[in-house]
Amino acid sequence: MIMIKAVVRPEKSNEVMKSLFDAGYPAVTKIDVAGRGKQRGLKLGEVVYDELPKVLLMVVVPDLDKDYVVKAIMSSAKTGSKGSFGDGKIFVSEVEEVYTISSGVKETEEAA
Repeated sequence: MIMIKAVVRPEKSNEVMKSLFDAGYPAVTKIDVAGRGKQRGLKLGEVVYDELPKVLLMVVVPDLDKDYVVKAIMSSAKTGSKGSFGDGKIFVSEVEEVYTISSGVKETEEAA
């Protein structure tokens, strides 16, 4: 299994969530976060906004679905046709094990 974490603009989070739902991945964790990328925040006049609001979305998918889900996130999180600075990042990592807390059952990739 693969965990995909996407840091996206807050105004794009609902669009990304809908894209994932429509693609068959309704189970998503959504967290409001703040941070900055390579541009080191945003400067408007003399005021520097060091941390900008973002949304972190996390979804666990079967290995074979990774590319499909990454493309779904990328296409729905991008601003405009070419995108722009601050659109976000996607991080992909392997998941070793998954457990359901209520039952204590270790899940398999087919059940997750």
